[in-house]
Amino acid sequence: MIKLWFWVMAQGPLVVHVKNLVFLLCLLLSACMVGPDYKEPAKPEARHWKTNPTSVNERPFKNPEWWTSFHDPTLTQLIQKGYSSNLSLQSAGVKVLQARAQLAQSVGQLYPQQQAIVGNYTYYRVGGGSLQNLLPTNIDTAMLGFSANWELDFWGKYRRAILSNDGMFLASVAAYDNALITLTSDIANTYIKIRMVEAQIKVTKANIEVQKIGLYLANVRYQAGQTSLIDVEQAKTELTETESKLPTLVGQLQVQKDVLSVLLGEVPNQLDGYLNARPHRGIPLAPVSVAVGIPKETLARRPDIATARLQAIAQSEMIGSTKANLFPSLSLAGTFAFSSNNIGSSSTSDLFQWSNRTITAGPGLNWPFLNYGQITNAVRVQDAVFQQALLNYVNVVLKAQQEVQDNITLFIEANVAKQYLVKSNQAAIKTLKLALVRYREGEIDFTPVLYAEQQQLRVQSSLINAEGDIPQALVALYRSLGGGWEIRRGHDVVPEEMKQAMAKRTNWGVLLQPQEHQMPTTSQQWFRQLYLPRW
Repeated sequence: MIKLWFWVMAQGPLVVHVKNLVFLLCLLLSACMVGPDYKEPAKPEARHWKTNPTSVNERPFKNPEWWTSFHDPTLTQLIQKGYSSNLSLQSAGVKVLQARAQLAQSVGQLYPQQQAIVGNYTYYRVGGGSLQNLLPTNIDTAMLGFSANWELDFWGKYRRAILSNDGMFLASVAAYDNALITLTSDIANTYIKIRMVEAQIKVTKANIEVQKIGLYLANVRYQAGQTSLIDVEQAKTELTETESKLPTLVGQLQVQKDVLSVLLGEVPNQLDGYLNARPHRGIPLAPVSVAVGIPKETLARRPDIATARLQAIAQSEMIGSTKANLFPSLSLAGTFAFSSNNIGSSSTSDLFQWSNRTITAGPGLNWPFLNYGQITNAVRVQDAVFQQALLNYVNVVLKAQQEVQDNITLFIEANVAKQYLVKSNQAAIKTLKLALVRYREGEIDFTPVLYAEQQQLRVQSSLINAEGDIPQALVALYRSLGGGWEIRRGHDVVPEEMKQAMAKRTNWGVLLQPQEHQMPTTSQQWFRQLYLPRW
């Protein structure tokens, strides 16, 4: 506390009474604080993931900008665009500013809470009686002054509230990071879906061309009298059914483009410029091997876990803030005023003469002991809410590990499924070619051709889904690992143009500065944030 006092004195020249005020504040900060201090609960933590050495291993996770592992410039550009323009993310950033202002508001409670300019002018008319010769017929009195009341934070009621609001502020920063993780993964997933639908359209069109060959052969053989009209109609049925899939796929493609437009903060129908700006390889290719680290690293990185923990800490502080109401509160009150009247040789115009000053000052004690039951139950309410926050925190930790393990498994098995479907697709293509040759030679009827056409389209559609499942599973894995929020390093949570608009509308003082939206890293920054007013 002595070091703290010397640090405060070193900040610049202060008048004597301000020094005394700060010194008294420093003494109060060393006073006791009732209520429990937060203790970290026991959490279930796995030691290792269940992995596959060839595709997923526990090497340290060192790829915070994980989307670059797909080596797709379009995807990288889309994520950068979403980071700078997504409205939901910007809303999360503004919530950080809101929480910071609420913290600064609570800090003000450490200082004199009530200040008022007081004054009155009173007119009396004196009637007849024994005082008629002693007092004037009309009496005027005037008073003007200043009053203040300061409830000292002896039991930590206001300091606990400040620490609670500080926890909520830091939780809002973590929630912003979590929103950024959600945004980057949503953009990547939607982009992968767009490329998947484009691949489905391409495969469908290719199968339509193959089925047109089958219809042509059926027509030729029918015209030559080598087969019946049934083959022609079957070929038409299969062809038109396949053609009917195209409008649905085109509609799905536009829907996904519109979803991605909103994620980028763009109006619909403006996305083609991004998607077609450069050549692409279709569905993004996931790396063969992925490093996921150990569970302990994941739990330390995920901002949703940090959010749940900080919310629990904030609620723990509210218990002490409420419990302080059970103890007597000491306050200092004072009034300085000038007063005058017109009795005798006095005049109300002499109001501001120094001899007309009045000063009242003294301590006050407030102890609502008759409300003991009410306050005690209010403490119990806060404790119950804290217990819920603890359970939520532990549950978030548990679910985080579930998500990682689930996505590791999905990524591994999606790669296995693709290998089988690649072989199945090769066999389906060969089967259809052989069926068309044998049908053309008249060795078989059209039924094997029809079946081979259906099989090829089904297998190729499944292969596209499998090729898309792999990068989607990897995106989900990176999301569950807590990767992606690091993209904001070096940037503020709110765009500069938005801060300028807010500054024109409202006096934000220093609270719009980027350093005000970060966790304190030094004891001086911590003291300023928690105990010095920010205007």
